[in-house]
Amino acid sequence: MIGKLTGTLDFRGQDHVLIDVRGVGYIVYCSDRTLRMLPARGEVVALYTDLLVREDNLQLFGFATLLEKEWYRLLISVQGIGAKAAMAILGTLGPEATGRAIALGDWNAVKAAPGVGPKIAQRVVMELKDKAPVVMAMGASLGEALAQAGDDDAVIEAAAPAAKRSAPKAAPKAAPKANASAEAEALSALQNLGYSPSEAVGAVAQSASDAPDADTSTLIRAALKLLAPKG
Repeated sequence: MIGKLTGTLDFRGQDHVLIDVRGVGYIVYCSDRTLRMLPARGEVVALYTDLLVREDNLQLFGFATLLEKEWYRLLISVQGIGAKAAMAILGTLGPEATGRAIALGDWNAVKAAPGVGPKIAQRVVMELKDKAPVVMAMGASLGEALAQAGDDDAVIEAAAPAAKRSAPKAAPKAAPKANASAEAEALSALQNLGYSPSEAVGAVAQSASDAPDADTSTLIRAALKLLAPKG
């Protein structure tokens, strides 16, 4: 299984790129959002990948972060959601907003992705809503994994060390949004206070949606207000 590719960006298409890794070209399909984050042709690029195996074809799908890859794997586990639809959802919403939409049961946000109808969007929310807290809680640790990609034993590096030494300096990786870490920390804090995962993730998702740039303490205060008994 190829879990990561590091090489030179040789070609950029509408839905894919060609990455040259020591003379071998890998075609990697990416979401619109990921494509916009990639450097210019000829520069060094690194993508986390997932290999789709079919009887007559092998396809690599690329992701800027491990969080995006995790949501892709969850999305394709839903009946009726293939790789194309999963990439469309992630390209439209991004991994953080995908998690918030599912946690809040906002299937209309999922339906905004090209090629995703209302029935499929509702199924995505129904089947993944209980899994959203786990993935959102993973946000902080996945962000650290991205920053330490070279030390991640779970990722297979396709480029040899010699190629790395001779390659030009890589363009800086797009840093994960600070809010993703804040959401994970707020979620953990609320669960430590005794709230259930479903209660905590719903309140944090709503608070983050209302204030995308909020820090951890602000998210916790806003979530507690939402969770406070009414009346």
